[in-house]
Amino acid sequence: MLTRSGIFGLLMAMLLGLAPLGAAQAQTVDEIIKRGKVIIGVNTTTPIFGLMGKDGQPEGYDPDVARLVGKYLGVPVEFVSVTGANRIPNLLSGKVDMLICLFGITPERALQVWYSIPYASEAATLVAPESRKVKSVDDLAGLKVGVPRGAMQDLILTPLVADKKINLQRFDDEATGLQAMISGQIDLVGTGLLVNRTLNRNDPGKNYEVKVVLRELHFGIGVRRGSTDLLQWLNTFVYAIKNNGELDAISRKWRELPLGTLPVF
Repeated sequence: MLTRSGIFGLLMAMLLGLAPLGAAQAQTVDEIIKRGKVIIGVNTTTPIFGLMGKDGQPEGYDPDVARLVGKYLGVPVEFVSVTGANRIPNLLSGKVDMLICLFGITPERALQVWYSIPYASEAATLVAPESRKVKSVDDLAGLKVGVPRGAMQDLILTPLVADKKINLQRFDDEATGLQAMISGQIDLVGTGLLVNRTLNRNDPGKNYEVKVVLRELHFGIGVRRGSTDLLQWLNTFVYAIKNNGELDAISRKWRELPLGTLPVF
């Protein structure tokens, strides 16, 4: 029987989005190989980095990196679609072994998960048609700004809502927010640095532009805290695909840009 303090602890853990009982243990490379597959959480609603392909399989920068993880582990990849809101709970509960899902590296998130060294660079931006005259966050007063729930744009803008008088609208995934802007339901949308190119191809005539760069980002592969063995392998993996040209090839394929220099830590 749970004591009063035990019940309180359980409730607090649930509120924090942690796995209170039966939490997934740190996973090792050997355990993944023995199981015969690696389970990877990817985003499937963001152009360039992750969408669902016509064959029903994830495609984009992140899924291609995930497939390389499987290649070098020697096991098939099982994909699990995640969103900004549920990716950390899915990792902590053991539903996935790792996250490769536009997972921007921040000190706050690192309180819950461990990150590999960066495998991609990006930026959290606000995009709108050319006709929308916005140059900074100060110009957002009274405008409807859509962001993916729990994404970096949400984290940056939420504390500014009252002071800047922003009408912030949250969507469960990035694709829904992009569609809302295309249809005129919102004025600007939170997305990545290069997504406006895809928008201009699919919805020509409006000349979508990056209006505000909120923050430069680097993406890391997320694992559960304590997964020292797996994290060491992933850091070695990222180092190797940076140096053998495979990561540059993925960048040129999806970002249409060379990989460039990525930091290490």
